[in-house]
Amino acid sequence: MKERERLSSRLGFIFLSAGCAIGCGNVWKFPWMAGQYGGGGFVLIYILCLLVLGLPVMVMEFSLGRAAQASPVKMYQKLEKPKQKWHLHGYFALFGNVCLMSFYTCVTGWLIYYCLRFVIGQNAGLAFNPMLTSPSVNMIFMGVTVAAGFFILSFNLQGGLERITKYMMSALLVLMVVLAINSMTMTGTKEGLAFYLLPDLTKITPSVIVGAMNQAFFTLSLGIGSMAIFGSYIDKERALLGESVNVIVLDSFVAITAGLIIFPACFTYGLEVQAGPALLFDTMATVFNNMKFGRLWGAVFFLFMVMAAFSTVLAVFENILACVRELTGWSRKKGCIVCAAGLFLTSTTTALGFNLIKFTPFAKGSTFLDFWDFLVSTNLLPIGSLVFVIFCCSKRYGWGWDKFMQEANTGKGMKIKAWMKPIFCYIVPAAIIVIYIMGLVNFKWK
Repeated sequence: MKERERLSSRLGFIFLSAGCAIGCGNVWKFPWMAGQYGGGGFVLIYILCLLVLGLPVMVMEFSLGRAAQASPVKMYQKLEKPKQKWHLHGYFALFGNVCLMSFYTCVTGWLIYYCLRFVIGQNAGLAFNPMLTSPSVNMIFMGVTVAAGFFILSFNLQGGLERITKYMMSALLVLMVVLAINSMTMTGTKEGLAFYLLPDLTKITPSVIVGAMNQAFFTLSLGIGSMAIFGSYIDKERALLGESVNVIVLDSFVAITAGLIIFPACFTYGLEVQAGPALLFDTMATVFNNMKFGRLWGAVFFLFMVMAAFSTVLAVFENILACVRELTGWSRKKGCIVCAAGLFLTSTTTALGFNLIKFTPFAKGSTFLDFWDFLVSTNLLPIGSLVFVIFCCSKRYGWGWDKFMQEANTGKGMKIKAWMKPIFCYIVPAAIIVIYIMGLVNFKWK
């Protein structure tokens, strides 16, 4: 049997796992959700969800992947007891990754388009809605995303994915700090930071709590095996609690810094903080078109956005590719070709869903993007996270707490303690169930 590919360094693992977590969820979705849900109160609940829910689930995903040394579709088969059916979740995890990329590739394509327009100097009059209604723009740049992602993955793990991610993540963190410092010099900084960082407890409603939990799972890519696959690529030199903390710190840094870049700009130029998905695109384009050296700043900003998005695209593509290769025995290159073709087809629904394909699954104005996001954010991520928790905590029906704790604590670094068991095994699943039901009740179906 061919030896499983490995990451060459701990830094590569941290950057790759953080890269999967860091992406459009941080720099596109987090700011507009913070804007729509009232700013500081949403940010506070989001951070609590990361610590109380996100951290335990991430440790469990890493542990399952490392113990099984397999992708999610084969992981349970190595760990479950005879005649158990936990492995069925592995197929749902693969489906979840495909659903996620079916709209994520289009959002990444929008970022590439905006970056290119600033680079070539055609940024005047750049607007979000005209871009959405152009079938050619959506299809071309979605196609570029899919082709570029799987081209990189066609090389081996260390030479392709790990190397590219290290460079992108390093550049991303530097660019974010520079842009945040620039935003701190704007006239609306005080008002922007007050809205963004000072919680208004009266605005914390059930919908805010649901949105914060879904965003925490979305930004960390938890519940669909995205972290489990990277756990399967590392050795046992480090305990997994500390590694999970490192990934979450990097992820949170990028999300919070994205808000530090955007909200001072909104209050400086009188722009709408509740613009929704268009917030990043319309707000920042307006800002850069009205500031000195705006074309340069715009090109740099959207380049950073492309890097952030691609870090997730590459990581999730790798998860899909690993699952498909373990099911078929295909080579890396053949798997890349087939997976690229499949994802191009599913992503076409989103790319044409704003113009040629009329599909309104929920409230008036909803599209295929809302449909895919509903499947992923509202359902597959929280339900998948719940499955991971039950499997790791139930000795009778699953893997069991003792085996999970032994795997998570193997190596140097922070350890899971016995007193944490009630948090992992009772508080986390109970919170996920309650918030998930609240989400379905409060969802805008019509």
